[in-house]
Amino acid sequence: MAQIHPGLHITWLGHSGFFIRTPGGTHLAIDPWLGNPLCPDSAKQLPKLDLLLLTHGHGDHIGDAVSLAKQFSPQVVAIYELASYLSAQGVQNTIGMNKGGTVQVAGLQVTMVHAIHSSAHVGENGQIVYLGDPAGFVVKCEDGFTFYHAGDTAVFSDMQLIGQIYQPELAMLPIGGLFTMDPREAAIAIRLLGVKKVIPMHYRTFPPLTGTPEQLRELTRDIEGLQVIELQPGVAIE
Repeated sequence: MAQIHPGLHITWLGHSGFFIRTPGGTHLAIDPWLGNPLCPDSAKQLPKLDLLLLTHGHGDHIGDAVSLAKQFSPQVVAIYELASYLSAQGVQNTIGMNKGGTVQVAGLQVTMVHAIHSSAHVGENGQIVYLGDPAGFVVKCEDGFTFYHAGDTAVFSDMQLIGQIYQPELAMLPIGGLFTMDPREAAIAIRLLGVKKVIPMHYRTFPPLTGTPEQLRELTRDIEGLQVIELQPGVAIE
């Protein structure tokens, strides 16, 4: 498997969850749901956590956010409403922000960008609790390497602006379909972003998520130099 970037370690936790060690030694998790069917037992216990990024409030993205926050006391970054909700659950060190904003946190530069999806939690008596807009994150590492986690989203034309403004070198894109974009839309997203390294996510978790990395490769064969990097859950790429 090709190396993504020197000093960058990425472990796919299944679904849209990732555990990452940056070149500067920061340990961060994005959308950790360790109870998902793809997450192996070996990946359910994180060794360390300095930063937790949450794209939106659905249970398959914040499933273990509260427990991990209480275990490791990381900085927790989310859209304002979701950060407020987590604070009410006893989570400390939250940073509520919004789209277009950038924060310097745990040695990294984190920018919140747009996503097209929904974001809510089913509370007591079946009531829907609004948890702010969905979002994606652009993360600039200590040495300047930049990656983009799209969160749950459909393709949208302003992905071209994300590529133009932030110039990510790696994109983590959902491909499963039904709840997010499928390989056909993800292939357009790759062209809009201009990235050459892509990690598919949000597929295989459940039978209805039918998109595959093979389909994405077939739809992007004409993009010179593109790497569609298919990770196995719990296995780190270094």
